[in-house]
Amino acid sequence: MKIENTKAQMRKGVLEFCILSILQHGDAYTNEILSNLKDAKLLVVEGTIYPLLTRLKNAGLLSYRWEESTSGPPRKYYALTETGRLFLKELNTTWTDLVKSVNAVTSKKPTKK
Repeated sequence: MKIENTKAQMRKGVLEFCILSILQHGDAYTNEILSNLKDAKLLVVEGTIYPLLTRLKNAGLLSYRWEESTSGPPRKYYALTETGRLFLKELNTTWTDLVKSVNAVTSKKPTKK
């Protein structure tokens, strides 16, 4: 088993949560979202993010609007919907619980029975 495959799967598992978290701070277009993810060392390519943004939009978690750009073509800005905000709140709770559980297992010596 290759470690890079496992690491990539772990990152993919939290990508949705990270995108919604980025957008809770305000509307953003795809390159801004990618930049935030790359700054956090969550390396993502455009081919990964576009289908994910579409899936989140189709699920009613995101909306978008087109805005003219002075430096190129119009940009599609994504925003959280009210449903998206509620979904993110649930994900935050789930994430906190998951981190506590994983830390409990990975940071203590197992008991022998």
